[in-house]
Amino acid sequence: MISFRYHVVSLCAVVLALALGVVLGASSLSQTMLGALSTDRADLSGQVGTLTAERDTARAEQAAADRVLAGAAPSLVGGTLPGRTVVVVAAPGADPADLEALTGLVGQAGGRVTGSLTLTDAALAPDRADALRGLVTRVLPAGVQLPSTTDAGTLTGALLGSLVTSGRGPTSSPAEIGTAFTALADGGFLAPGAAPAPAQLAVVLAGDAASGPDAAGRATTLAHLAGGVRDGGAGTVLAARSADGAVATARPDQALRGLSTVDGVGTTAGRLAVVLAAAEQAGGRAGAYGASPGVSALPQRTPPPA
Repeated sequence: MISFRYHVVSLCAVVLALALGVVLGASSLSQTMLGALSTDRADLSGQVGTLTAERDTARAEQAAADRVLAGAAPSLVGGTLPGRTVVVVAAPGADPADLEALTGLVGQAGGRVTGSLTLTDAALAPDRADALRGLVTRVLPAGVQLPSTTDAGTLTGALLGSLVTSGRGPTSSPAEIGTAFTALADGGFLAPGAAPAPAQLAVVLAGDAASGPDAAGRATTLAHLAGGVRDGGAGTVLAARSADGAVATARPDQALRGLSTVDGVGTTAGRLAVVLAAAEQAGGRAGAYGASPGVSALPQRTPPPA
């Protein structure tokens, strides 16, 4: 007769066998998975190492090319901006190193940077467009005509173009110019600072391409602002470190075809392109330049306009 104790022992044996099977199976599966993961990790580590080496090589080559171009800069740009004056309009995030390098190259080209304006985030924010549009129309100097549009970027650019331009269109008095700059700064659209002296040419220097839900709106506002500066009286170059953002917005826009664009301004080649593009603007020409596909690396050097 089978005793109760026999049933208990049998049941325990079955449970132990199942547990042992689970443990052994899990161990085997774990070893298999760990082996596969180790192999994948080794493959990924190798790919990361290869990509890191390629990046370092590309950086070294870029640095070498920059050194060569920097040495050749005086001959490449010398005499292209004889006696020309340039103002810089810097967007939020623009690298001060780019402004400093461009100032030096303009000097090597025979020109002079009269100063800079720094836009704030609010100047490009879609939710501040109505406030900016209203302010622009209130501080407009006498005799200055704004374009027939409600686009805040275009209107702001046209106002700035009229304020910083010399030699074209109506000339605003120093008091009117000071009042307008002060109002824009007090409204939070310009960083506080001394107003630049009037100039014949302008460089709108973009920051890093914005991200987020309003990135496209900010890029469009900056592109339109650059076009407005040109329409306001100053031959204008829109320059950025990448071909994204405002530069990408401006290039296919037929309404901005009179605007020159340059990407890669973080490199010596890009900075040289900005100066040569400004010289083209002085001669009434425009183009697209930089390292991105479909554009020329540098503008063709031409004799400066008389």
